[in-house]
Amino acid sequence: MLIPPNWMRRSLPSAAEQKGWDWELTAIAVIYFVQGALGLAHLAISFFLKDELGLSPAQTASLVGIAMLPWTVKPLYGLISDALPLWGYRRRPYLILSSVLGASAWWALAYWVDSPQTAAVAIACGSLGIACADAIIDALIVQRAREEADGDAGSLQSFGWACVSVGAIASSWLSGYLLEHLGARNVFSITGFLPMLVGIAAWAIADPPLPASQSLWQTLKVNLGQIKQAITNRQILLPASFIFLWQATPSADAAFFYFTTNELGFNPEFLGSVRFATSIAGLFGVWLFQRFLKHIPLRQIFLWTTVIATLLGLTSLVLVNHWNRALGISDRWFSLGDSLILTVAGRIAFMPVLVLAARLCPKGIEATLFALLMSAINISSLVSAQLGAGLTYLLGVTETNFANLWLLLLITNFSSLLPLPLLHWLAPAEQPKLTIPTDEASAKVPTAT
Repeated sequence: MLIPPNWMRRSLPSAAEQKGWDWELTAIAVIYFVQGALGLAHLAISFFLKDELGLSPAQTASLVGIAMLPWTVKPLYGLISDALPLWGYRRRPYLILSSVLGASAWWALAYWVDSPQTAAVAIACGSLGIACADAIIDALIVQRAREEADGDAGSLQSFGWACVSVGAIASSWLSGYLLEHLGARNVFSITGFLPMLVGIAAWAIADPPLPASQSLWQTLKVNLGQIKQAITNRQILLPASFIFLWQATPSADAAFFYFTTNELGFNPEFLGSVRFATSIAGLFGVWLFQRFLKHIPLRQIFLWTTVIATLLGLTSLVLVNHWNRALGISDRWFSLGDSLILTVAGRIAFMPVLVLAARLCPKGIEATLFALLMSAINISSLVSAQLGAGLTYLLGVTETNFANLWLLLLITNFSSLLPLPLLHWLAPAEQPKLTIPTDEASAKVPTAT
């Protein structure tokens, strides 16, 4: 194993050493904040693909879905960080590298990208950077969650989501204003500085060096064996399968974005205001779950939030058919109210997924298995985007033709009810922790997070 250089050994004091300030938790908060703050460029990407590259709704949905592929292989980053330390460290070097990659990707979008192909590569590299950092930080959350009292279940997951929401709030209002006044490429240039905060925060992560005698192949063998035992266990397989199907139903988001901008004339600044309001709504959803809903059985939360979200999603038909105008409600006010309610319902529905995933992870492979469970969600989101792109194309919805948009919305909304007959795949009560047995060899392998 490589001897760690002096610059890698230096870090901020641990929480135990400081006895008053948890530097690692602060670093976790910063990295989650960056995830939310990267929303600064989300509107810019949509307008860049639509206006500068001239893509259709179906093409945009497909490209964005493909560019998010790095999020579907998060277990790979967990496995690499568990089994392939750099200079003897499993966390800090990967966080630093991910920050450099992310910053480079955004600056490439700002100064170099000029085609759909290069845009897809740059967006994918940006996703790879933050996805790798997310896998490392998720593992720390899982590790720390094991020390939570039963009455505090989900507190760390709520903390993480709250930090993401704060980052989204901080960036969402500026996203539309900056796009309106500076243009997409300048927004990308500014966004490039955000991933660098991940590299700075890396120095506060507790990352003790591994013994020089540690064998890479021994670690890989043990981790892969543990993962195989874990993913073939029904306690993990069935809930993960339900979550996949629940998230994989088709989406009409890209087509609806084109409708709101090309048909209704929503400008970037207004859409930024909507993102600002929905970010606050997302934080409110986290608070509602933590305050009132965290003890409600998982099945009930999934059932009622899915049914309610489906019914609320149908209100988009009111906007598409302009029925709101007959009621004296402007397009902008109706769109804002609809987005707020759907965001709260969606955040409440997703919080139990994080709690369940954290409790299922066996000790010793937290980074890999938690990333594997989250990848089920990310892959299903990719499937959702591609199915939505296919439906958008088949129904003839383009950047100027929205005649069948109502039908697309109808199909995508009711399809979200299809997985509900499989709710019995979720445990009716609190999911027990799964213990992966270790042999004598694996007992010598340091805990990999």
